[in-house]
Amino acid sequence: MSKALDGVRILDFTHVQSGPTCTQLLAWFGADVIKVERAGEGDATRGQLRDIPDVDSLYFTMLNHNKRSITLDTKNPKGKEVLETLIKQCDVLVENFAPGALDRMGFTWLRIQELNPRMIVASVKGFGPGPYENCKVYENVAQCAGGAASTTGFEDGPPMVTGAQIGDSGTGLHLALGIVAALYQRKSTGRGQKVLAAMQDSVLNLCRVKLRDQQRLERTGLMKEYPQYPDHPFGEAVPRAGNASGGGQPGSILKCKGWETDPNAYLYFITQGAVWPAICKVIGEENWINDETYATPAARLLHQKLIFARIEEWTKTKTKFEAMDIMNKYDIPCGPILSMKEIAEDPSLRESGTIVEVDHPKRGKYLSVGNPIKLSDSPTEVTRSPLLGEHTEEVLTQLGYSTEQIAALREERVI
Repeated sequence: MSKALDGVRILDFTHVQSGPTCTQLLAWFGADVIKVERAGEGDATRGQLRDIPDVDSLYFTMLNHNKRSITLDTKNPKGKEVLETLIKQCDVLVENFAPGALDRMGFTWLRIQELNPRMIVASVKGFGPGPYENCKVYENVAQCAGGAASTTGFEDGPPMVTGAQIGDSGTGLHLALGIVAALYQRKSTGRGQKVLAAMQDSVLNLCRVKLRDQQRLERTGLMKEYPQYPDHPFGEAVPRAGNASGGGQPGSILKCKGWETDPNAYLYFITQGAVWPAICKVIGEENWINDETYATPAARLLHQKLIFARIEEWTKTKTKFEAMDIMNKYDIPCGPILSMKEIAEDPSLRESGTIVEVDHPKRGKYLSVGNPIKLSDSPTEVTRSPLLGEHTEEVLTQLGYSTEQIAALREERVI
């Protein structure tokens, strides 16, 4: 069966996480991704957070599946010639260098257009145009600058970053969509174009509900679904919302049976208005159904803390999975707090390809995430990440280099 991006060749100049997330997704959809690395070193993450000496780290392997690796000294004139050949024969160049690095290599946008007018140049940067566009950015910096940290955590604590890599991986996902859109537009224009995904912009896009709330706060002076209401005054900016749901339906994380020793024995519970009578029946408070104090969503907002405390009395008598089974019978929205261990061992996630087991020639078998996007006519087969420079000769041969030319490049340490 053909793949969605069969025939698309990606020149991958990315490293660490944001760019490799993008190019891995494109590779999963069938693109031929050629990862260009420095001989002897490669992507910095090959050696970061190693758990096995002298073996590519999980950080690298889990972000570079389905790719081919070549080594190339782009500072060497002959290396530049190889790169020019690659640019002529590829569809997309993806990079997450520091601002201006590609220009300093001699490959400005104008030069790339001269070599290949159909080339799409896609870039991850920390910030878009503006006062900070030349600043170096990492995951947590992006979370802070994009509005996530200021709105995460509890009201009596400091700003908090999330464990989800919304700055790096989130930006990579945005960039991948931009690349696919540019490829589609090229069918009608015949031209390539530049695609930019700034980490600050991507985080903000994922935090759009907080920008919504900022405008609501400025208009009304309060937000009744936030845990600050009605006991604490609101300031000028959207506050930290604890475990509030963010969607207008009151929600909270509640303790379940075993919480004293299990840090993940918790359940997320939403008191949706449509199922309020069912909630009352399950927890043994049927009198609340018609009690004016609790009968309407507006009335319940004044008593959220008391309501969740009472529901928690009930959840503490059940494991999170027992509570889930009971609540689902009544369509009460809730979900267990799953640890990474529980996720790794979940058979349904293995069956769906969300968690995959990959075999590596040096590492052996390891778990990784699979393609989170499923296409019915283009199923994803996750293959291992490449060894450093594993496909150099293969790629150069496909570019038209002879065995003698490749040997000469190797002798001169160009590859």
